[in-house]
Amino acid sequence: MKLEGLTVGIPKEVMEGENRVAATPETVKEMVENGAKVLVEKGAGIGALYDDDQYREAGAEIIPDPSEIFGNSDIVLKVKEPLYNEKAGKSEEELLSEKQVLISFLHPANPSNHDTVRKLAQRGVISFTMDSIPRISRAQKMDALTSMSTVAGYKSVIIAANNLSKFVPKIPIAAGNIEQAQFLVVGTGVVGLQAVSNAKRLGAKVKSIDIRPEANEQAKSLGAETIPFDVPEELAVGEGGYARRLPEEWYEREREVLMDHIKESDAVITTALIPGEKSPVLITEDMISEMKKGSVIVDVSIDQGGNCEVTKGGELYEYKGVKICGPKNIPASVASDATNMYARNLWNFLDYIVEDGKVNTESEDEIIEKSIVTKDNEIVHEGTLLAMESSEEE
Repeated sequence: MKLEGLTVGIPKEVMEGENRVAATPETVKEMVENGAKVLVEKGAGIGALYDDDQYREAGAEIIPDPSEIFGNSDIVLKVKEPLYNEKAGKSEEELLSEKQVLISFLHPANPSNHDTVRKLAQRGVISFTMDSIPRISRAQKMDALTSMSTVAGYKSVIIAANNLSKFVPKIPIAAGNIEQAQFLVVGTGVVGLQAVSNAKRLGAKVKSIDIRPEANEQAKSLGAETIPFDVPEELAVGEGGYARRLPEEWYEREREVLMDHIKESDAVITTALIPGEKSPVLITEDMISEMKKGSVIVDVSIDQGGNCEVTKGGELYEYKGVKICGPKNIPASVASDATNMYARNLWNFLDYIVEDGKVNTESEDEIIEKSIVTKDNEIVHEGTLLAMESSEEE
């Protein structure tokens, strides 16, 4: 069997507010049926509404001590990057050892995680990051980034609506109509398209902008009014259809285009990301000064620096009469469905990289090459190496 002889560990996540878990009883059952021994930390699934008995019924062994999970597993599956584990009394990197395999959202290009990646390499850990699965057809069922982006886009609209002092849809009343709220979505990749779709479902009037022609067409197909902003495609579109970083003069033009539309918006949702890089600033302090009192900005890109100049990560506050929201880790707030999607992506990835009880780390395969971060005591993830080089130059 594919996982014969391997022990897979599922620790409880330690990041504050993280309610997801890396496996569901369903995916545990798949692992067990494929020959794996599965260790699940006691209470690991509670935040996603899975209790220990469900994991036991699926064939897992419930372990109370996280050190035992890490110490006895060949492969450790996690949601977030290794952090300090209070229960174990040490960081999770220290709980991992040479030749162990870690699969998680490592976000290795983010400067805040560079030390973690270095420690994983020093300890000889083989690590893979789920946020670097390439956007190709055969990897779709492993694409956890798209799954979690779907959650973030959906919930961003709920956050915006919850912070507005008005209705989102058009509401007829005896004295006349209350007009629908106007939403502006900046960036229409997976997150932005889900935001457009959900804002339309709630009854908002929706405008959107993106530097990529295909993204604009997709937003238009969902009912958004797309704001004209023509950027040469070779300048705007990078590998895998992701947005590329533009020269600063183009961002200046985009801010000028956005100004008139931001003035009339009730809610602005910003999602513009550059893979492995800091997010471009598209809403400045001066632009916020022109917005309507009581309007809302939900800066979904905050994990990579944010598209709004004054966003504070993890905070909601008022700035010149505008509510600024920088929600961190949105998928954890929809833990049940987010866990279901992520665990399925993770199982499909594990199923892909393991054969006859051995993990394939050969870089000739595009999926493995893009997602592997550390092996043989070295950092091998291209985006991370570039980001580290850039940080050193700064």
